[in-house]
Amino acid sequence: MNWYELSLVSKLFAILQYFSFICGHSVPYKELFVDQHVDHFNFVSFGQHTFKERYLVQDQWWKPGVGPIFFYTGNEGPIDTFWDNTGFVFDIAPEFNALVVFAEHRFYGKSLPFGNQSFSHPYIGLLSIEQALGDYAVLLTTLTQELNATSCPVITFGGSYGGMLSAYIRFKYPNLVAGSIAASAPIYLLAADSKRDFFWEDVTKDFNAVSPKCVDIIKKAFVQMDVTSTKPGGLKQLSTTFGLCKPMTSNTDYRHFLGWIRNAFTYLAMMDYPYPTSFMGNLPGYPVKVACGMILNTTDALHGLAQASAIFYNGTSHPCFDIWSDFIECADPTGCGLGFDSMAWDFQACTEVHLPAGSNNLTDMFPVLPFTDEIRNQYCQKKWGVAPRDLWSQAQYWANNIKSASNIVFSNGELDPWHRGGVIKPPNPSVGVIMIEGGAHHLDLRGKNKDDPSSVIAARDQEKAFIKKWISEYRAST
Repeated sequence: MNWYELSLVSKLFAILQYFSFICGHSVPYKELFVDQHVDHFNFVSFGQHTFKERYLVQDQWWKPGVGPIFFYTGNEGPIDTFWDNTGFVFDIAPEFNALVVFAEHRFYGKSLPFGNQSFSHPYIGLLSIEQALGDYAVLLTTLTQELNATSCPVITFGGSYGGMLSAYIRFKYPNLVAGSIAASAPIYLLAADSKRDFFWEDVTKDFNAVSPKCVDIIKKAFVQMDVTSTKPGGLKQLSTTFGLCKPMTSNTDYRHFLGWIRNAFTYLAMMDYPYPTSFMGNLPGYPVKVACGMILNTTDALHGLAQASAIFYNGTSHPCFDIWSDFIECADPTGCGLGFDSMAWDFQACTEVHLPAGSNNLTDMFPVLPFTDEIRNQYCQKKWGVAPRDLWSQAQYWANNIKSASNIVFSNGELDPWHRGGVIKPPNPSVGVIMIEGGAHHLDLRGKNKDDPSSVIAARDQEKAFIKKWISEYRAST
Protein backbone atom coordinates (compact mmCIF):
# COMPACT_ATOMS: atom_id res chain seq x y z
CA MET A 1 0.00 0.00 0.00
CA ASN A 2 1.44 3.41 -0.95
CA TRP A 3 0.93 6.85 0.65
CA TYR A 4 -2.02 7.76 -1.59
CA GLU A 5 -3.94 4.65 -0.58
CA LEU A 6 -3.68 5.37 3.14
CA SER A 7 -6.67 6.72 5.04
CA LEU A 8 -6.57 10.26 6.44
CA VAL A 9 -6.19 8.85 9.97
CA SER A 10 -3.27 6.66 8.86
CA LYS A 11 -1.59 9.62 7.19
CA LEU A 12 -1.96 11.75 10.31
CA PHE A 13 -0.57 8.94 12.42
CA ALA A 14 2.41 8.53 10.08
CA ILE A 15 3.12 12.26 10.24
CA LEU A 16 2.95 12.12 14.04
CA GLN A 17 5.39 9.21 13.99
CA TYR A 18 7.79 11.15 11.75
CA PHE A 19 7.83 14.24 13.93
CA SER A 20 8.13 12.10 17.06
CA PHE A 21 11.23 10.54 15.51
CA ILE A 22 12.97 13.73 14.39
CA CYS A 23 12.20 15.46 17.69
CA GLY A 24 13.69 12.58 19.66
CA HIS A 25 10.39 11.56 21.22
CA SER A 26 9.33 7.98 21.75
CA VAL A 27 6.81 6.06 19.69
CA PRO A 28 3.28 6.83 20.94
CA TYR A 29 1.43 4.11 22.81
CA LYS A 30 -1.93 3.04 24.15
CA GLU A 31 -1.96 2.81 27.94
CA LEU A 32 -4.06 -0.13 29.14
CA PHE A 33 -4.63 -2.03 32.37
CA VAL A 34 -5.33 -5.66 33.16
CA ASP A 35 -6.74 -7.15 36.37
CA GLN A 36 -4.16 -9.27 38.17
CA HIS A 37 -4.48 -11.31 41.35
CA VAL A 38 -2.13 -9.93 43.98
CA ASP A 39 -1.19 -13.52 44.86
CA HIS A 40 -1.05 -15.98 41.97
CA PHE A 41 -0.01 -18.90 44.17
CA ASN A 42 -2.43 -18.82 47.10
CA PHE A 43 -6.12 -19.12 46.33
CA VAL A 44 -7.29 -17.91 49.73
CA SER A 45 -4.92 -15.06 50.60
CA PHE A 46 -6.05 -11.43 50.57
CA GLY A 47 -9.61 -12.40 49.70
CA GLN A 48 -8.72 -12.90 46.05
CA HIS A 49 -7.78 -9.21 45.88
CA THR A 50 -6.86 -7.91 42.42
CA PHE A 51 -5.02 -4.84 41.16
CA LYS A 52 -4.64 -3.00 37.87
CA GLU A 53 -1.36 -3.77 36.11
CA ARG A 54 -0.40 -1.16 33.54
CA TYR A 55 0.85 -2.12 30.10
CA LEU A 56 1.61 -0.17 26.93
CA VAL A 57 0.72 -1.29 23.41
CA GLN A 58 1.61 -0.26 19.87
CA ASP A 59 -0.19 -2.20 17.15
CA GLN A 60 0.46 -0.05 14.06
CA TRP A 61 2.88 -2.60 12.58
CA TRP A 62 1.07 -5.76 13.63
CA LYS A 63 -0.39 -8.22 11.18
CA PRO A 64 -3.22 -9.53 13.40
CA GLY A 65 -3.16 -13.20 14.19
CA VAL A 66 0.06 -13.70 12.22
CA GLY A 67 2.81 -11.34 13.36
CA PRO A 68 4.78 -12.07 16.53
CA ILE A 69 4.30 -10.33 19.86
CA PHE A 70 7.32 -8.39 21.10
CA PHE A 71 6.92 -8.30 24.86
CA TYR A 72 9.11 -6.17 27.13
CA THR A 73 9.42 -7.56 30.67
CA GLY A 74 9.30 -4.36 32.70
CA ASN A 75 11.80 -3.79 35.48
CA GLU A 76 12.34 -1.55 38.50
CA GLY A 77 10.60 1.64 37.41
CA PRO A 78 7.65 3.14 35.52
CA ILE A 79 7.21 1.27 32.25
CA ASP A 80 7.08 4.42 30.10
CA THR A 81 10.73 5.09 31.06
CA PHE A 82 11.74 1.80 29.45
CA TRP A 83 9.44 2.40 26.50
CA ASP A 84 11.30 5.65 25.84
CA ASN A 85 14.71 3.95 26.02
CA THR A 86 14.23 0.66 24.19
CA GLY A 87 14.10 1.81 20.59
CA PHE A 88 15.53 -1.42 19.17
CA VAL A 89 12.13 -3.07 19.59
CA PHE A 90 10.45 -0.33 17.53
CA ASP A 91 13.22 -0.29 14.93
CA ILE A 92 12.61 -3.96 14.08
CA ALA A 93 8.86 -4.30 14.76
CA PRO A 94 7.80 -3.12 11.26
CA GLU A 95 10.08 -5.69 9.62
CA PHE A 96 8.48 -8.48 11.65
CA ASN A 97 4.90 -7.11 11.55
CA ALA A 98 5.01 -7.33 15.32
CA LEU A 99 2.64 -6.26 18.07
CA VAL A 100 4.62 -4.39 20.74
CA VAL A 101 3.66 -4.75 24.41
CA PHE A 102 5.52 -3.33 27.41
CA ALA A 103 4.36 -4.66 30.78
CA GLU A 104 4.89 -2.76 34.04
CA HIS A 105 6.35 -4.62 37.01
CA ARG A 106 4.12 -4.83 40.08
CA PHE A 107 4.96 -2.31 42.83
CA TYR A 108 6.46 0.14 40.30
CA GLY A 109 5.01 3.06 38.38
CA LYS A 110 1.20 2.93 38.37
CA SER A 111 1.02 -0.79 39.18
CA LEU A 112 0.75 -0.52 42.96
CA PRO A 113 -1.43 -3.37 44.29
CA PHE A 114 -2.47 -1.49 47.44
CA GLY A 115 -1.79 2.12 46.45
CA ASN A 116 0.49 4.02 48.80
CA GLN A 117 0.05 1.26 51.39
CA SER A 118 1.77 -1.25 49.09
CA PHE A 119 5.11 -0.85 50.87
CA SER A 120 3.83 -1.74 54.34
CA HIS A 121 3.46 -5.18 55.91
CA PRO A 122 2.03 -7.59 54.92
CA TYR A 123 1.46 -6.22 51.41
CA ILE A 124 5.13 -5.77 50.53
CA GLY A 125 5.55 -9.55 50.77
CA LEU A 126 3.67 -9.84 47.47
CA LEU A 127 6.60 -8.20 45.68
CA SER A 128 8.67 -11.00 44.19
CA ILE A 129 10.08 -12.22 40.91
CA GLU A 130 7.67 -15.18 40.97
CA GLN A 131 4.63 -12.91 41.27
CA ALA A 132 5.90 -10.54 38.55
CA LEU A 133 6.48 -13.44 36.15
CA GLY A 134 3.00 -14.67 37.03
CA ASP A 135 1.61 -11.25 36.07
CA TYR A 136 3.39 -11.39 32.71
CA ALA A 137 2.22 -14.95 32.06
CA VAL A 138 -1.41 -14.01 32.80
CA LEU A 139 -1.16 -10.87 30.65
CA LEU A 140 0.26 -12.84 27.71
CA THR A 141 -2.39 -15.52 28.04
CA THR A 142 -5.17 -12.91 28.25
CA LEU A 143 -3.89 -10.88 25.31
CA THR A 144 -3.34 -13.80 22.96
CA GLN A 145 -6.84 -15.07 23.66
CA GLU A 146 -8.55 -11.68 23.34
CA LEU A 147 -6.67 -10.82 20.14
CA ASN A 148 -7.13 -14.28 18.59
CA ALA A 149 -3.34 -14.54 18.58
CA THR A 150 -2.75 -17.85 20.33
CA SER A 151 -0.69 -19.02 17.33
CA CYS A 152 1.52 -15.90 17.34
CA PRO A 153 5.04 -16.46 18.71
CA VAL A 154 6.07 -14.31 21.68
CA ILE A 155 9.58 -12.85 21.84
CA THR A 156 10.52 -11.15 25.10
CA PHE A 157 12.99 -8.34 25.59
CA GLY A 158 14.51 -6.85 28.71
CA GLY A 159 17.54 -4.97 29.96
CA SER A 160 19.34 -5.22 33.31
CA TYR A 161 16.85 -6.60 35.87
CA GLY A 162 14.33 -6.62 33.03
CA GLY A 163 16.83 -8.72 31.09
CA MET A 164 16.93 -11.18 33.98
CA LEU A 165 13.13 -11.38 33.84
CA SER A 166 13.24 -11.90 30.08
CA ALA A 167 15.47 -14.94 30.64
CA TYR A 168 13.43 -16.18 33.61
CA ILE A 169 10.13 -16.07 31.75
CA ARG A 170 11.65 -18.30 29.07
CA PHE A 171 12.95 -20.60 31.84
CA LYS A 172 9.58 -20.73 33.60
CA TYR A 173 7.02 -20.41 30.81
CA PRO A 174 8.50 -21.86 27.58
CA ASN A 175 4.92 -22.73 26.66
CA LEU A 176 4.25 -18.99 26.33
CA VAL A 177 7.60 -17.60 25.13
CA ALA A 178 9.37 -18.69 21.92
CA GLY A 179 12.58 -16.80 22.63
CA SER A 180 14.13 -14.06 24.76
CA ILE A 181 16.63 -11.23 24.37
CA ALA A 182 18.25 -10.72 27.78
CA ALA A 183 20.51 -7.66 27.64
CA SER A 184 22.95 -6.84 30.44
CA ALA A 185 21.24 -9.42 32.65
CA PRO A 186 23.44 -10.35 35.66
CA ILE A 187 21.62 -13.62 36.41
CA TYR A 188 24.70 -15.26 37.93
CA LEU A 189 24.46 -12.91 40.91
CA LEU A 190 21.62 -15.11 42.15
CA ALA A 191 24.06 -17.94 42.78
CA ALA A 192 24.55 -18.03 46.56
CA ASP A 193 28.34 -18.28 46.20
CA SER A 194 28.69 -15.76 43.37
CA LYS A 195 31.67 -13.40 43.43
CA ARG A 196 30.44 -9.89 44.15
CA ASP A 197 33.65 -7.86 44.17
CA PHE A 198 33.79 -7.04 40.45
CA PHE A 199 31.44 -4.08 40.12
CA TRP A 200 33.50 -1.20 41.51
CA GLU A 201 36.64 -2.66 40.00
CA ASP A 202 35.01 -2.51 36.57
CA VAL A 203 33.74 1.04 37.08
CA THR A 204 37.35 1.93 37.85
CA LYS A 205 38.53 0.13 34.70
CA ASP A 206 36.20 2.27 32.59
CA PHE A 207 37.80 5.44 33.91
CA ASN A 208 41.28 3.94 33.69
CA ALA A 209 40.66 3.15 30.01
CA VAL A 210 40.22 6.89 29.40
CA SER A 211 43.30 7.80 31.42
CA PRO A 212 45.17 6.10 34.30
CA LYS A 213 45.97 9.62 35.51
CA CYS A 214 42.22 10.26 35.84
CA VAL A 215 41.95 7.34 38.30
CA ASP A 216 45.03 8.55 40.19
CA ILE A 217 43.53 12.00 40.68
CA ILE A 218 40.20 10.55 41.83
CA LYS A 219 42.00 8.44 44.43
CA LYS A 220 43.99 11.49 45.51
CA ALA A 221 40.79 13.52 45.83
CA PHE A 222 39.19 10.96 48.16
CA VAL A 223 42.31 10.90 50.35
CA GLN A 224 42.29 14.69 50.45
CA MET A 225 38.62 14.62 51.43
CA ASP A 226 39.28 12.25 54.32
CA VAL A 227 42.02 14.55 55.64
CA THR A 228 39.86 17.66 55.24
CA SER A 229 36.83 16.02 56.90
CA THR A 230 38.72 15.60 60.20
CA LYS A 231 39.85 19.22 60.44
CA PRO A 232 37.88 21.99 62.21
CA GLY A 233 35.47 23.41 59.63
CA GLY A 234 36.49 20.70 57.16
CA LEU A 235 33.00 19.32 56.54
CA LYS A 236 31.70 22.80 55.87
CA GLN A 237 34.57 23.40 53.45
CA LEU A 238 33.78 20.19 51.56
CA SER A 239 30.09 21.11 51.50
CA THR A 240 30.97 24.42 49.85
CA THR A 241 33.35 22.85 47.33
CA PHE A 242 30.68 20.36 46.21
CA GLY A 243 27.83 22.89 46.26
CA LEU A 244 25.72 21.14 48.88
CA CYS A 245 22.50 22.78 50.01
CA LYS A 246 23.21 22.08 53.68
CA PRO A 247 26.65 21.85 55.31
CA MET A 248 27.58 18.39 56.57
CA THR A 249 27.82 18.26 60.36
CA SER A 250 28.57 14.62 61.27
CA ASN A 251 30.39 11.47 60.26
CA THR A 252 27.02 10.06 59.20
CA ASP A 253 26.60 12.95 56.78
CA TYR A 254 30.12 12.46 55.46
CA ARG A 255 29.70 8.73 54.88
CA HIS A 256 26.46 9.34 53.01
CA PHE A 257 28.23 12.04 51.00
CA LEU A 258 30.85 9.51 49.91
CA GLY A 259 28.07 7.19 48.76
CA TRP A 260 26.47 10.11 46.90
CA ILE A 261 29.70 10.66 44.94
CA ARG A 262 30.18 6.95 44.26
CA ASN A 263 26.58 6.76 43.03
CA ALA A 264 27.30 9.45 40.44
CA PHE A 265 30.29 7.52 39.09
CA THR A 266 28.18 4.35 38.97
CA TYR A 267 25.78 5.91 36.50
CA LEU A 268 28.48 7.65 34.48
CA ALA A 269 29.94 4.19 33.82
CA MET A 270 26.66 2.36 33.26
CA MET A 271 25.29 5.05 30.93
CA ASP A 272 28.55 5.57 29.03
CA TYR A 273 26.69 5.84 25.72
CA PRO A 274 28.27 7.49 22.66
CA TYR A 275 25.59 10.19 22.49
CA PRO A 276 23.59 12.32 24.98
CA THR A 277 20.80 10.51 26.86
CA SER A 278 18.18 11.21 29.49
CA PHE A 279 17.60 7.63 30.69
CA MET A 280 18.86 7.76 34.29
CA GLY A 281 19.82 11.41 34.15
CA ASN A 282 20.66 14.07 31.60
CA LEU A 283 24.07 12.88 30.50
CA PRO A 284 26.38 13.94 27.65
CA GLY A 285 27.79 11.50 25.14
CA TYR A 286 30.65 9.42 26.58
CA PRO A 287 30.12 10.82 30.10
CA VAL A 288 33.14 8.92 31.50
CA LYS A 289 35.38 10.73 29.02
CA VAL A 290 33.70 14.05 29.86
CA ALA A 291 34.17 13.44 33.59
CA CYS A 292 37.84 12.56 33.16
CA GLY A 293 38.30 15.66 31.02
CA MET A 294 37.05 17.82 33.87
CA ILE A 295 39.23 15.99 36.39
CA LEU A 296 42.35 16.22 34.23
CA ASN A 297 41.84 19.88 33.32
CA THR A 298 41.93 21.25 36.84
CA THR A 299 44.81 21.75 39.26
CA ASP A 300 42.50 21.07 42.23
CA ALA A 301 41.62 17.37 42.58
CA LEU A 302 38.62 18.09 44.82
CA HIS A 303 37.21 20.64 42.40
CA GLY A 304 37.58 18.14 39.55
CA LEU A 305 35.80 15.43 41.55
CA ALA A 306 32.99 17.88 42.37
CA GLN A 307 32.56 18.80 38.70
CA ALA A 308 32.51 15.15 37.65
CA SER A 309 29.89 14.26 40.28
CA ALA A 310 27.72 17.18 39.15
CA ILE A 311 27.51 15.72 35.63
CA PHE A 312 25.11 13.05 36.87
CA TYR A 313 23.24 15.25 39.35
CA ASN A 314 22.82 17.89 36.64
CA GLY A 315 24.47 20.91 38.24
CA THR A 316 23.25 23.23 35.48
CA SER A 317 19.65 23.15 36.75
CA HIS A 318 20.31 22.89 40.49
CA PRO A 319 21.50 25.85 42.56
CA CYS A 320 22.77 23.28 45.10
CA PHE A 321 22.75 19.56 45.82
CA ASP A 322 20.76 17.80 48.53
CA ILE A 323 22.70 14.59 49.09
CA TRP A 324 19.85 13.03 51.09
CA SER A 325 17.21 13.50 48.41
CA ASP A 326 19.58 12.81 45.48
CA PHE A 327 20.77 9.47 46.83
CA ILE A 328 19.12 6.87 49.07
CA GLU A 329 21.24 4.18 50.73
CA CYS A 330 19.74 0.72 50.51
CA ALA A 331 20.45 -2.99 50.09
CA ASP A 332 21.86 -2.30 46.62
CA PRO A 333 25.24 -0.52 46.91
CA THR A 334 24.95 0.48 43.24
CA GLY A 335 21.79 2.50 43.99
CA CYS A 336 18.05 1.97 44.43
CA GLY A 337 16.72 5.09 42.77
CA LEU A 338 14.28 7.48 44.44
CA GLY A 339 10.70 7.56 45.75
CA PHE A 340 8.49 4.47 45.85
CA ASP A 341 10.72 2.77 43.27
CA SER A 342 13.63 2.86 45.71
CA MET A 343 11.52 1.18 48.39
CA ALA A 344 10.42 -1.60 46.05
CA TRP A 345 13.94 -2.30 44.79
CA ASP A 346 15.34 -2.16 48.32
CA PHE A 347 12.90 -4.90 49.35
CA GLN A 348 13.80 -7.02 46.33
CA ALA A 349 17.50 -6.60 47.14
CA CYS A 350 16.70 -7.81 50.65
CA THR A 351 14.90 -10.93 49.47
CA GLU A 352 15.63 -12.52 46.09
CA VAL A 353 18.13 -10.28 44.29
CA HIS A 354 21.62 -10.44 45.80
CA LEU A 355 23.68 -7.52 44.47
CA PRO A 356 27.39 -6.57 44.45
CA ALA A 357 29.54 -5.94 47.50
CA GLY A 358 30.86 -2.55 48.56
CA SER A 359 33.98 -0.72 47.43
CA ASN A 360 37.35 -1.48 49.06
CA ASN A 361 39.90 1.10 47.75
CA LEU A 362 42.24 -1.76 46.84
CA THR A 363 40.85 -3.10 43.57
CA ASP A 364 38.86 0.08 42.93
CA MET A 365 39.32 3.86 43.15
CA PHE A 366 36.56 4.46 45.70
CA PRO A 367 36.57 4.93 49.49
CA VAL A 368 36.16 1.92 51.75
CA LEU A 369 32.38 1.56 51.92
CA PRO A 370 31.82 -2.11 52.76
CA PHE A 371 28.63 -4.03 52.12
CA THR A 372 29.05 -7.64 53.23
CA ASP A 373 26.50 -10.42 53.54
CA GLU A 374 26.41 -9.79 57.28
CA ILE A 375 25.76 -6.07 56.80
CA ARG A 376 23.04 -6.91 54.28
CA ASN A 377 21.35 -9.37 56.64
CA GLN A 378 21.37 -6.92 59.53
CA TYR A 379 20.09 -4.07 57.37
CA CYS A 380 17.27 -6.14 55.84
CA GLN A 381 16.13 -7.46 59.21
CA LYS A 382 16.03 -3.95 60.64
CA LYS A 383 14.45 -2.27 57.60
CA TRP A 384 11.96 -4.88 56.41
CA GLY A 385 11.95 -7.62 59.04
CA VAL A 386 13.16 -10.16 56.48
CA ALA A 387 16.25 -12.29 56.01
CA PRO A 388 17.57 -12.97 52.50
CA ARG A 389 17.21 -16.59 51.29
CA ASP A 390 19.89 -16.89 48.64
CA LEU A 391 19.70 -20.67 48.32
CA TRP A 392 16.01 -20.33 47.41
CA SER A 393 16.82 -17.80 44.68
CA GLN A 394 19.53 -20.11 43.37
CA ALA A 395 17.12 -23.05 43.20
CA GLN A 396 14.21 -21.06 41.82
CA TYR A 397 16.06 -19.11 39.12
CA TRP A 398 18.78 -21.57 38.13
CA ALA A 399 21.65 -19.20 39.02
CA ASN A 400 24.69 -20.35 36.99
CA ASN A 401 23.27 -23.80 36.18
CA ILE A 402 21.56 -22.93 32.90
CA LYS A 403 22.67 -25.87 30.76
CA SER A 404 19.06 -26.76 29.98
CA ALA A 405 18.18 -23.23 28.80
CA SER A 406 17.22 -22.62 25.19
CA ASN A 407 16.25 -19.81 22.81
CA ILE A 408 17.84 -16.98 24.80
CA VAL A 409 20.40 -14.41 23.74
CA PHE A 410 22.48 -12.93 26.55
CA SER A 411 24.19 -9.70 25.48
CA ASN A 412 26.67 -7.69 27.52
CA GLY A 413 28.60 -4.49 26.99
CA GLU A 414 32.34 -4.48 27.51
CA LEU A 415 32.09 -1.16 29.39
CA ASP A 416 29.14 -2.24 31.52
CA PRO A 417 30.24 -2.83 35.14
CA TRP A 418 27.52 -5.51 35.42
CA HIS A 419 28.86 -7.74 32.66
CA ARG A 420 30.84 -10.10 34.90
CA GLY A 421 27.61 -10.97 36.70
CA GLY A 422 26.08 -12.10 33.42
CA VAL A 423 26.43 -14.93 30.92
CA ILE A 424 29.60 -14.43 28.89
CA LYS A 425 30.09 -18.05 27.76
CA PRO A 426 27.31 -20.02 26.04
CA PRO A 427 26.15 -22.98 28.17
CA ASN A 428 24.92 -24.86 25.09
CA PRO A 429 24.33 -24.26 21.34
CA SER A 430 20.73 -23.11 21.96
CA VAL A 431 21.86 -20.05 23.91
CA GLY A 432 23.49 -17.10 22.17
CA VAL A 433 26.08 -14.92 23.88
CA ILE A 434 27.12 -11.52 22.50
CA MET A 435 29.84 -9.29 23.91
CA ILE A 436 29.61 -5.71 22.62
CA GLU A 437 33.01 -4.05 22.38
CA GLY A 438 32.81 -0.47 23.63
CA GLY A 439 29.20 -0.98 24.72
CA ALA A 440 27.68 0.27 27.98
CA HIS A 441 24.61 -0.97 29.88
CA HIS A 442 22.21 -2.67 27.38
CA LEU A 443 23.24 -0.30 24.58
CA ASP A 444 21.90 -2.85 22.08
CA LEU A 445 18.32 -2.28 23.28
CA ARG A 446 18.50 1.43 22.54
CA GLY A 447 17.28 2.71 19.17
CA LYS A 448 19.69 3.08 16.28
CA ASN A 449 21.79 6.23 16.33
CA LYS A 450 24.28 7.73 13.90
CA ASP A 451 26.96 7.53 16.62
CA ASP A 452 26.48 3.82 17.32
CA PRO A 453 29.73 1.82 17.29
CA SER A 454 29.92 -0.92 14.66
CA SER A 455 29.93 -3.51 17.47
CA VAL A 456 26.38 -2.68 18.60
CA ILE A 457 25.11 -2.59 15.00
CA ALA A 458 26.52 -6.09 14.55
CA ALA A 459 25.00 -7.21 17.87
CA ARG A 460 21.54 -6.06 16.83
CA ASP A 461 21.91 -7.88 13.50
CA GLN A 462 22.78 -11.06 15.40
CA GLU A 463 19.78 -10.62 17.67
CA LYS A 464 17.50 -10.14 14.67
CA ALA A 465 18.86 -13.35 13.16
CA PHE A 466 18.11 -15.26 16.36
CA ILE A 467 14.57 -13.81 16.48
CA LYS A 468 13.94 -14.87 12.87
CA LYS A 469 15.20 -18.36 13.68
CA TRP A 470 12.99 -18.69 16.76
CA ILE A 471 9.91 -17.50 14.89
CA SER A 472 10.59 -19.85 12.00
CA GLU A 473 11.07 -22.81 14.36
CA TYR A 474 7.92 -21.91 16.27
CA ARG A 475 5.83 -21.77 13.12
CA ALA A 476 7.28 -25.02 11.86
CA SER A 477 6.26 -26.76 15.08
CA THR A 478 2.65 -25.49 15.17
